[in-house]
Amino acid sequence: MKLDQVANSKNDEFFTPKYGVMPILKYIPDGAKVWCPFDTKDSLYVKMLEDKGCTVINTHIFNGEDFFELVNSEICDWCEYIVSNPPYSVKTEVLEKLFETEKPFAMLIGVVGLFESQKRFELFRDHEFEILYLNRRISFMKDYTSGKTALNPPFSSVYITSKILPDKVMFEEINKKEILVS
Repeated sequence: MKLDQVANSKNDEFFTPKYGVMPILKYIPDGAKVWCPFDTKDSLYVKMLEDKGCTVINTHIFNGEDFFELVNSEICDWCEYIVSNPPYSVKTEVLEKLFETEKPFAMLIGVVGLFESQKRFELFRDHEFEILYLNRRISFMKDYTSGKTALNPPFSSVYITSKILPDKVMFEEINKKEILVS
């Protein structure tokens, strides 16, 4: 069974804790216009980017806002950066659409099997991208109200970026003791 199918149980929603958002923030300029396409207003991506002075538009399928319909919309035209943690089960399709936009983006994605799909292999071969490795595995939250991590995937996550990092491969250390919610 494919790992994508295992991860795509009834819930493909993994909320990123503060320590998982922090490593990418230094690469997004203060005051940038950012679209967080898989995020509610409670997302720590949204809150932490706004705290950095960025103008953020968040959209989420739970609000009837489908990334695949919006990726060719005014929102995508407006933004300078696209940053989020996409649903694991559609990561290939998300990456495909993001590369088509030619916008700088950063997506937190599970690393296991990332380069083992022929379609993703071709996407990475044919497009400019960078990868930000983290020193620890990210534990995700079920919601933002508890502030506790509860979802511990059996794989590490990395940021796949395009036109954001200064080097093709970079490494960042995360501190899991950072406060989980703002």
